[in-house]
Amino acid sequence: MTSTLKKIAGCLCLSLWLTACGSSPPSNFYRLTPAVVPTPGNQQPSLGIGPVDIPEFLDRNAMVYTRDGNQLSITGTERWAEPLDIGIKRVVGLNLSQLLHSENLRFFPWDVRQAPDYGVRITVLDLDASDGRATLVADWQVYSPGNGSVISRRISQFSRPLASGQTVPAELPAAYSALLYQLSETVAAAIQAEEQQRAAANGAQ
Repeated sequence: MTSTLKKIAGCLCLSLWLTACGSSPPSNFYRLTPAVVPTPGNQQPSLGIGPVDIPEFLDRNAMVYTRDGNQLSITGTERWAEPLDIGIKRVVGLNLSQLLHSENLRFFPWDVRQAPDYGVRITVLDLDASDGRATLVADWQVYSPGNGSVISRRISQFSRPLASGQTVPAELPAAYSALLYQLSETVAAAIQAEEQQRAAANGAQ
């Protein structure tokens, strides 16, 4: 009898486990998006995007955001459709292509024999949402891939309210995409300033 009860109990536990697995809510997958789709442009300047580095706590499929103070919340069903650093690289590249009217775009790593005119390196220091606001803090630099010299470097911070005024995971992709566009505008302005200086220097010769 004891053996029979054990078998029944084991079958019951297995049945409950399978039922729990079968009733798990499906995951929702999201991606970052550029502000606009690039239109056909020029071949100059050539742009190289990367490397892009993100904090380790963000380097996962699940979305992560601040719950309270130093406590983080890791979502169970809201997930990124691609690695976050790859998504950031892709979106910033497409944004810059549009802002600078150049379709000569490549992503790190690239062939050293075809180094672009400008490289853009981004180190994300913080990408978070709390109290109904999304925030991006990034250490970025525009550099010359040919010789490695830094043209411009800055730490920039951007913030915007979430659509609902609350920290809802499903709203993070759109908010983060908007913040990345603000970052792209700042980087584009630095490249445009350098282009103007180079044009002025060439005109003075």
